[in-house]
Amino acid sequence: MSKKNKSFSADNIGKKQVETPTANTFYFGKQNYRLMQIGLVLIVLGFLLMMGADANTVDGKSDPNVWNDGIFSIRRIRIAPLLVIAGFVVEVYAILKRNKN
Repeated sequence: MSKKNKSFSADNIGKKQVETPTANTFYFGKQNYRLMQIGLVLIVLGFLLMMGADANTVDGKSDPNVWNDGIFSIRRIRIAPLLVIAGFVVEVYAILKRNKN
C-alpha cells in the first residue's frame, strides 16, 4: 500500500485550498513603528522651527507696514526644511524596511 498524498488526490480537484495563516500577520514590526514615530517627530519639529511670530510683528502685534528680516533666518531657511526632508526620508525607510519576524 502506498501513502496517499492529499494535495494531489482526485478528491481535491476543484476544491479551494485553505491555507492556515502564519503566526505574525502584521507587515510592520516594533522597529518599523519606532522609526515612523522618529520620522513624525522630525517632521513636526521642522514645521515648528519654520513657524514663529517674528516674521512681520512689532512687539508681538502683526503690522503689515513693517518688514522684519527674521523670516530669512538660518533656522527657517536651512535647518527646518532639512529636518522635514530628513523626517520624510526616515518615514519612507520605515515603511520599506522589511520585518525580520
